[in-house]
Amino acid sequence: MRDTYGRVLRTGAAVAAGMALLAACSPGDGGGDGKPPRRTPSTSASGTPSPTPSGPGVALDPKKAPRTAADAKRLALAVVAGPDAWGPEYVKRSPFLSGPGSWPVLDANCTWEAGSLPGSVLYSVTSYSEIPAAGGKGVLRVAATVTIHRTESDADWEMAETLEEALRCPDQRLREGERISSLTSVSPLYDDASTTDDLLVERGSYLTDAFKGPQFYTWFQSRIGQVSFATVIKGAPGYTEAKITDAQVRANVIMQDRVKKQWGAQS
Repeated sequence: MRDTYGRVLRTGAAVAAGMALLAACSPGDGGGDGKPPRRTPSTSASGTPSPTPSGPGVALDPKKAPRTAADAKRLALAVVAGPDAWGPEYVKRSPFLSGPGSWPVLDANCTWEAGSLPGSVLYSVTSYSEIPAAGGKGVLRVAATVTIHRTESDADWEMAETLEEALRCPDQRLREGERISSLTSVSPLYDDASTTDDLLVERGSYLTDAFKGPQFYTWFQSRIGQVSFATVIKGAPGYTEAKITDAQVRANVIMQDRVKKQWGAQS
């Protein structure tokens, strides 16, 4: 319990630093959970930053590394955060899990489209949770994604390309009636106290026909070895960004601990 609490504090501090940096350089106020919780694979576009080691590293048991789709599926389903990881007020959405092989792709027009699972990925799954609308508050939707790449390098590329996406498409169309605007992303500097290999934070404005005015949007993504895992929030009326991102950090850290437990890691 003490170790998990410490990881929440350290991850929260890194996220807070990233949020402060984004707030300083972002032209708009942050906004909701818009885009699908999935990213483009490791076929890099021109201008994509090269992946580099970003933390002190996490010692993983190589004998437990997933090598097949079946191994990856077992690990991903054991790690992905459900409503219990977010808080007692959250419930499962329907459907709760993404379909097999689901992989949204950001196209040249900055619109998210259905794609096919790339060869660099063994398995990927997204879980969907929410706080139902009540007491004058809108429905607050969140999601968590776990992706098992074939190699650590593939996972590193995904992190680098996620940063590039916000530069290429600060305004993104999620689906009819939903979009993200003023999107920015940053990868906070890591030190010897870091508990994952990499971390990035995204922030923007979530706009939907269901709500009046922009809502906050946040995306936290981490990497341990060949596993990347992310949490995303679509803001809603009646909720503050600070309160909900606390739950987001907690869900991210719970997945972090699950990866390490499943993999016999020592950090």
